[in-house]
Amino acid sequence: MTTPLAAKIAREFGTPAAVIDMDRVERNIARVQAACDAAGVANRPHIKTHKSPELAKLQIAAGARGITCQKLGEAEVMADAGIDDILISYNLLGDEKMARLGALLGRINVTVAADNPVVVADLTKAAAAAGRALPVVVECDTGRKRAGVETPAEAIELARVISTSPGLSFAGFMMYPTESGWPQAQTFFDETLAGVRALGLEPAIVSTGGTPNLKNLGQLRGATEHRPGTYIYNDRMQMAAGVATLDDCALHIYSTVVSRAAPERGILDAGSKTLTADSGGLDGFGLILEHPEAKIARFAEEHGFLDLARSNTRPNIGDVVRIVPNHVCVVVNMLDEVVMVRGEEIVGVLPVAARGKLR
Repeated sequence: MTTPLAAKIAREFGTPAAVIDMDRVERNIARVQAACDAAGVANRPHIKTHKSPELAKLQIAAGARGITCQKLGEAEVMADAGIDDILISYNLLGDEKMARLGALLGRINVTVAADNPVVVADLTKAAAAAGRALPVVVECDTGRKRAGVETPAEAIELARVISTSPGLSFAGFMMYPTESGWPQAQTFFDETLAGVRALGLEPAIVSTGGTPNLKNLGQLRGATEHRPGTYIYNDRMQMAAGVATLDDCALHIYSTVVSRAAPERGILDAGSKTLTADSGGLDGFGLILEHPEAKIARFAEEHGFLDLARSNTRPNIGDVVRIVPNHVCVVVNMLDEVVMVRGEEIVGVLPVAARGKLR
């Protein structure tokens, strides 16, 4: 069954198409901003999910304290759009990036993260090029085993190195605790805070992260801000994490059933180049609203393989279905644009301005 809006999307834009419900987008922005306000921490949303200056400005207008970018290229796009307060939550390294970072620092307020002295030494070049101090937060690994110093002693020492490096200023700490690891993060932070205070340093920023951690807002004593990203759209992973409902999911992929070669299988025109092969640890690769028992079992590049064995309803060839992606952030980076709707009306097309900005 194809809804009237899905038929209109297919007729005017073709499929596969990414569609965002602006009423849900605005509701998600307001809900999370209110949660941050209630917890007494600033909201510094991560734009890696939507990659849109227009949506970033909506978040700031709702009360966000600047934004977070993962890559320098994303930050450049946001700065070009007039956004002036950006945290780049990633180690930046190399002369090419230092030249660009220096130029960016020369025109906006930017803070960067570092977890090792090699990165810190490079950052002095950007500060020198800009002719102004570059604030640096120490990234701390509090259990996720990704980037970040692994012990309070390392965090204290890196804070000291930053504070004594020409052109740099120690700004604080950045962490992304696991959803169940906030007590351990508190222990890490308390020891680290005592150590930097003994050096005469005081963190202005203590930044925690992640939409899955929205349920932990306010649990780290001393936190000043939180960096959620996915909440603006949400996806199956956030539903599984218990921080979003199906009604909170604002982005859907509209896809056409192009083949039903056998009773228990079918093919969608959305493959790995649309929905991505990132399962997020879930069963299947998206939730089909019209056929929730159906399973997108696997992909070719342009084929989504439907397993209909457990589905009581089965689509016909030509049906346009709506899919909630597993991991929406990766999906958006594959797109040039998203179609905006309100209710049953198409209200515009939004470019994904920072897509592909991997450097």
